[in-house]
Amino acid sequence: MTELSTVRRALISVSDKTGLIDLARALAAGGIEICSTGGSAEAIREAGIAVTDVASITNYPEMMGGRVKTLHPNVHGGLLALRDNPEHLASMETHGITGIDLLVVNLYPFEETVADGADYDTCIENIDIGGPAMIRAAAKNHAFVTTVVDVEDYEELLAELSGSDGHTHLVFRQKMAQRAYARTAAYDAAVSQWFAMALDKKKPRRASFSGTLAQELRYGENPHQSASFYVDGSGRVGVATAIQHQGKELSYNNINDTDAAFELVSEFDAETGPVCAIIKHANPCGVARGQNILEAYRGAYDCDRTSAFGGIVAFNQTLDEATAHKIADIFTEVVIAPDATQQAIEVFSKKPNLRLLTTGGMADPAKANQTIRQVSGGFLIQDKDAGHLDLNALNVVTKRQPNETEMADMLFAWTVAKHVKSNAIIYVKDGATVGVGAGQMSRVDSCRIAARKSLDMAEQLKLSHPLTQGSVVASDAFFPFSDGLLTAAEAGATAVIQPGGSMRDNEVIAAADKAGLAMVFTGMRHFRH
Repeated sequence: MTELSTVRRALISVSDKTGLIDLARALAAGGIEICSTGGSAEAIREAGIAVTDVASITNYPEMMGGRVKTLHPNVHGGLLALRDNPEHLASMETHGITGIDLLVVNLYPFEETVADGADYDTCIENIDIGGPAMIRAAAKNHAFVTTVVDVEDYEELLAELSGSDGHTHLVFRQKMAQRAYARTAAYDAAVSQWFAMALDKKKPRRASFSGTLAQELRYGENPHQSASFYVDGSGRVGVATAIQHQGKELSYNNINDTDAAFELVSEFDAETGPVCAIIKHANPCGVARGQNILEAYRGAYDCDRTSAFGGIVAFNQTLDEATAHKIADIFTEVVIAPDATQQAIEVFSKKPNLRLLTTGGMADPAKANQTIRQVSGGFLIQDKDAGHLDLNALNVVTKRQPNETEMADMLFAWTVAKHVKSNAIIYVKDGATVGVGAGQMSRVDSCRIAARKSLDMAEQLKLSHPLTQGSVVASDAFFPFSDGLLTAAEAGATAVIQPGGSMRDNEVIAAADKAGLAMVFTGMRHFRH
């Protein structure tokens, strides 16, 4: 391969005109001939820069509403010809094909069109054909041709040309070729995913996924693991779209935990009242409602103050100054909220290690995307758990009916349970978690751990009774035996919400009746592994 390739002729065809004129002016100043298409050529010409229309190269006008303009041998021959191959050079001379040494293309804004909610036909019209074809041709021929597909690479291109007297190095062309193929792959993935959704094909024969690098992380879960953060361009509100106001860069674990926290509080409509969630290692260690966000934070914090240290705090309403002061009393890694007052931001400015993120809104649980998990040799793909209870379908299976307060607390506990690693047991009282048991191999162990934590917290608060006294309990899956339910009853729970469906449901119901509990079956499971 040629180490240095001279750039004499460039073809520019861009949908995003950002930086176009500065680029064209710099290329022209370097003596590079510019060819261009449609709106790109018009913009360059209006700037007083010499430009050759592609139509004069192909000897065909743009036609069919711009669908056909660069799909021609005079374009693709100029991109694909091997400059050191005599047969290729002879074909170029015979057919009057001039080489193209630099291709600058960005594609029709298909992803943006879909994100804006455009109709089917508009999305179809924004599928680029000529652009990807040229990009793939130029990138394949990177031995001689430089391919640029991203606006943010213009400065790097000009620096390369300037530092090499109008040439590009092979390693630079290889790097640009990789970026070019990554772009066309991501573009095709977006189109195929959109088609699958438009046709309601949840399980297409082939599935493609793509992302854009948002951050090179210092390391992964542990310092010896390399990691990076990619965004999928879906526009879903959350960590990927948030503004970071202060603090050092987010780590792999920070991003994972902050996402868990924000997705949890997004379950609760801000109009129904403030909710705070405190997350540690992707599990809630406290979640609470309140009359205001300070009260919600205090309720969440008082579930497990020990675990809250170094945790992630999320709100479903605007963070205010009073709450910021309270959070600042202990070490907190990240705070995420839809917004924050200027006074709250100023409070946190005195805590340089604390990261504050604002999202500008809440995620919509009903429009959850897919989850993807890699396994050896493949991927597991599923819809994100967007399951919500049909209140009319709840089945009270015990002799005692739950009262209004118990029912409200059970629904709160059930929502939280969806975000706790299985086996999940959640005790709730007065709109706040008072015990969380997560990630245990045995459900009865989760019951015991949650109850034990409530006792520990009661001692810290100098209470004479466990926090679980008079609480309700939610279980993310059915009780296979009555032992877990009886453990909850011993902890002071008065009502239980669980999916039901065990072979021993009758035994569990009988135990609940004997203990004087009210129990509701949901018919829905919320495993989270």
